Amino acid sequence: MRKHSKEYLLHLTPHQGFEILKEGNKRFIQNLKTDHDHLGLINQTREGQYPFAVILSCMDSRTSVELIFDQGLGDLFSIRIAGNIVNDDIIASIEYAVKYIGSKVLMVLGHTECGAIKSAKQGVADGHITGLLQRIQPSISKALLFEDKDYQLQDHVAYANVENSLEQILNRSEIVKDMFEKGEIGIIGGIYNIENGEVDFFKNLTKRKRSAKRTRVEDNAISPE
Repeated sequence: MRKHSKEYLLHLTPHQGFEILKEGNKRFIQNLKTDHDHLGLINQTREGQYPFAVILSCMDSRTSVELIFDQGLGDLFSIRIAGNIVNDDIIASIEYAVKYIGSKVLMVLGHTECGAIKSAKQGVADGHITGLLQRIQPSISKALLFEDKDYQLQDHVAYANVENSLEQILNRSEIVKDMFEKGEIGIIGGIYNIENGEVDFFKNLTKRKRSAKRTRVEDNAISPE
């Protein structure tokens, strides 16, 4: 089955999409990156696009998701904004990806040494930057609750900021919430380490157990309020 086809995406499960991201990051940090045939990918995708995942990440020049997860042209929807914050336009883009294209994985990716988070901590106010940084302030307070968490990295505000963005998406988008609860998409939160290239998938893909009576979201998944 051709990778960049509607049929491929229809048969791909959220768990398989998550594994693709994990394995891609392993190749990236081991310098075993796939030799992508860019011209071939252009030919494969010229009549349509079927990215298996949509990733909201920071605009930091060191955090290109196509490189971090060793993916090629047409594999990912990449939404980038300073501090991986959420607004209505970003939610609309995510809804388009999961509902109308069929992407199976929604990921929010933060990173260590984030300039937006540092500026928010310092209370920087300047032009339109002021409003953006205000969206990060709740994560600074929330990070205090993470002090006892056994995280791979110590940047608790970065983790809290990813959590906050995921919660906002779920709480503000009925489309995403409904697809998530039905198990049609998986949700992941991760932190990229700029020192070694490794992603800490600290919020794992949603795992479901279905029965005739009820459907339950596993404890390690994010649940909408």
